Amino acid sequence: MKKAICTAVALAFVAGGYLAYSTVDSKTAVAVAAKKTYAGTMYVAGMGGHFAVADLTIDPNNADDPLKVNKLDMIEIGKAKTHPTHDARIDNKDKNTMYWSTYKPDPNNKLHTGKSDLKTGKVITDLVMDIPARATFTGANYCASGQSEKYFMPVSMANEGYIDVIDKKTMALKQRVFLDDLGIKAGETTFAHGINTPDMKKFLLTLNDTPTGHTKWTGGTRLIMLDMAALEQGKMKKLAEGKITGKPMDASGGTITFRQYFSADGKLLFQSGADRGYVIDAKTLKMINEVTPLPGEAHDFMPTPDAKYALLTLRQKAKDFEGKDSTDGTLQLYDVEAKKLVGKPVSVCFACHIENKIGKAILCGMDANWK
Repeated sequence: MKKAICTAVALAFVAGGYLAYSTVDSKTAVAVAAKKTYAGTMYVAGMGGHFAVADLTIDPNNADDPLKVNKLDMIEIGKAKTHPTHDARIDNKDKNTMYWSTYKPDPNNKLHTGKSDLKTGKVITDLVMDIPARATFTGANYCASGQSEKYFMPVSMANEGYIDVIDKKTMALKQRVFLDDLGIKAGETTFAHGINTPDMKKFLLTLNDTPTGHTKWTGGTRLIMLDMAALEQGKMKKLAEGKITGKPMDASGGTITFRQYFSADGKLLFQSGADRGYVIDAKTLKMINEVTPLPGEAHDFMPTPDAKYALLTLRQKAKDFEGKDSTDGTLQLYDVEAKKLVGKPVSVCFACHIENKIGKAILCGMDANWK
């Protein structure tokens, strides 16, 4: 891990384990058990060729500031020109190994997928990837990803979009799977994303619906559940499909879906959508709740291990080191049962960026090792 990029962010926090009292009437006070607190190390992907490493405490009892970054560091996978990344994916069996992929082509018009050692921060493997000729739009590439026991599966946002199946041990490309098997033509959908179910028997593919042409956003998203065994063999076998709707894109913005996570029990899907987030029934693929408005643009939505809360990654308006209008990367807490945002977002980028006189921070996806 690259050290000393910034001064450690050490903020005091209120520990859990206390009782709060609320008055029922003028004579009776009822003890209310404190809400559970959480702690973890968050790995947040950035366009600068690195991941912010945030030691995070979540205390829902603190209604104003539930998120505290106790320490902020970074892991570098390359430079901004060669390794801008949106994708963090920790191995399901080895919590010290994280897979990643790059969002923009490097100066040689190549993409990269790789894996890093989270103990040392060093890159273990960096696989240089050719961009397929069928991908005529390559302004956006790998963003989301899933995995099975043997394979890492980054998903390309290109047009045409595709899923790569990469051997975890050798990091060799085994399959490149386009959307033909689903009957989807180039341009009919925009910005593919996806993730595996917790049991790794299925793979969820999400596609922004653009039937009148690429990037002509309707606000609708197709949710397509695929058979994982078939995908490993280079085939797309659809098991189920659903649809969610949002705001069509206009000058004021709109809904574009990006990365997502399942709850650990596989019952809920947490889907980011730029101007909103969604909580979805993973079995029926029907929306349970919309999370909107948001204080920034949402690009990932990750639940706590018990799915009582979830974290959104946001691109949020802020002032840079010169006091100019800019963009910061922040995390926002969401209460799943109460169906509401909790407190203020917390930055995981500008503490380092401002100290080092670096401009805007463009984050996207994240993964976590929970304590």
